[in-house]
Amino acid sequence: MNYQTLIKLVNTLANDDGEKFAASSNNIQEKIFNLSREGILPLVKEIGTIPEYIPHDSTAEKLYAKAADIVLARCFQLLGLRSTVNRERANTADVTGKSDIYPYTFVADAKVFRLSRTAKNQKDFKVKSMADWRGDHDYSILVCPYYQYPKTRSQIYGQALDGNICLIGWEHLAYLLENEMYETTKRNLAYVWNLSAELSQRTIHAQRNDDGNFIVQGNALIDLFLDLPEGEIEKYIGSQKKGLVQRGKSEITYWKNIKKGIASYSREQAISELLSALKIDEKIIQITKFISSL
Repeated sequence: MNYQTLIKLVNTLANDDGEKFAASSNNIQEKIFNLSREGILPLVKEIGTIPEYIPHDSTAEKLYAKAADIVLARCFQLLGLRSTVNRERANTADVTGKSDIYPYTFVADAKVFRLSRTAKNQKDFKVKSMADWRGDHDYSILVCPYYQYPKTRSQIYGQALDGNICLIGWEHLAYLLENEMYETTKRNLAYVWNLSAELSQRTIHAQRNDDGNFIVQGNALIDLFLDLPEGEIEKYIGSQKKGLVQRGKSEITYWKNIKKGIASYSREQAISELLSALKIDEKIIQITKFISSL
């Protein structure tokens, strides 16, 4: 399945009034869980970026986020682990799993962002929540687009060290899948999931919030854990920039076309669109309902 096929499926299901969210999610899961390593790689490389044309806070956006959970669970399966997607989203991690070879279990959370999204803060990553959601599980894994992690000091890094939350990118999973690196009796992936515990021992308190702990040292440790050549992970992640830049250009083209369309509006159409965007009528109705209930 290529990325555009997934987007088309998400939009089709979102526009189907007769399809319930749970049924739509099952539909997407059935297709993604049947994908091979080769079949899922295109999704892993692009799923971290929400298309700009998917409306904010829409059914399509919610289905896209659920698709990301499903892709993440399938990644773990293809790495030789058992993994499922949680049905309930409130106050739980999106994904859970376990190893059939080693005695550990884990929870995981999939993060996706728009390229136009600014001012991301610690609440967007929910690192503290990941520590709570781990419960009795051994590891807690947060998967986010690598280049969306803060590039300067951030509390999420210190929180990850304190709570032993593994911060990795979709790019890390793509590397593992592309190079057929699954868990075996000779390769225990728990060393990767336990990344923050190892980093915590190597980091002085004053540097706990430094991005370099994960951007630099984290990748070097993954090289070590997986017996890879020095700089291998960093090199692979760097090679993914080209695709991200191309994706960014296509998103810019989308917004430029929107600007052209708006510039051609008549005065009446422009006013109508503005009123619709501000949802003034909906706000009036909601306030009217509230005061009528008093």
